[in-house]
Amino acid sequence: MTPTPRVLTVDDEVLALRRMELLLRRMPEVELVGQARSGTEALEAIAQLRPNVVLLDIRMADMSGLDVAETLTGPEAPMVIFVTAFDEFAVRAFELSALDYVVKPVEFGRLRRAVNRARARLEAKEARAQAAELRGVVAALRADRDPAAPPNELWVQRRGEYLRVLVDDIDWVEAERDYVHVHARGERYLMRQTLTGIQARLGARRFVRIRRSALVRADGVHAIRKAGYGDVRVKLTCGEELRVGRTYVTKIRALLSPRGEI
Repeated sequence: MTPTPRVLTVDDEVLALRRMELLLRRMPEVELVGQARSGTEALEAIAQLRPNVVLLDIRMADMSGLDVAETLTGPEAPMVIFVTAFDEFAVRAFELSALDYVVKPVEFGRLRRAVNRARARLEAKEARAQAAELRGVVAALRADRDPAAPPNELWVQRRGEYLRVLVDDIDWVEAERDYVHVHARGERYLMRQTLTGIQARLGARRFVRIRRSALVRADGVHAIRKAGYGDVRVKLTCGEELRVGRTYVTKIRALLSPRGEI
């Protein structure tokens, strides 16, 4: 399925926002998720609505669009298309890795080309994620044929560098879109991988899913307890306590307590 550009428009002029809305409505493949009238509102809307594309004015009263873009870092940051009446900011905009720079008055064809570039970037990102998951599945199939195949270490990312983490040190893994956070010995590391892919890579018996977005190392579970009506938690030997998704409770009980004593 082709990913949908989820767009947030940011401009301190009401008429400019209205014009952008009308132009985007002519693109049925685009979802307008919200509007903001200042840089501060934009940052709040991005955190809440999680758009993957932001159409961002540069000159605004409280903070400039360049300041907003400078704060948007990390793998989940939306793509920025600057929309402005001033062309002198173009160099700085592209230094901030802007996807495009559209000069007002905005024409439909020019905006559509910019949005199409965003869609192409989203498709490429999704294809990379699918390729990573496929590599994980292939690794799992190889592991079934060769017990020595599962890795005893992973290379993970933190603060711009790659580090080696022993699989035996991993306590649990949580998903965040096309990435996972690996928790090991009190530290958290980032990997470009899906949760399904990393589970296949590490072994589905060794790392079990406790909810849709989390895996735990099976031999790292210290206890399973009821925290309230329908609320089941696993406590890990590292001290972390995690919620078990309702659809996974029966499987977790059977897997971690074969005699059904929990």
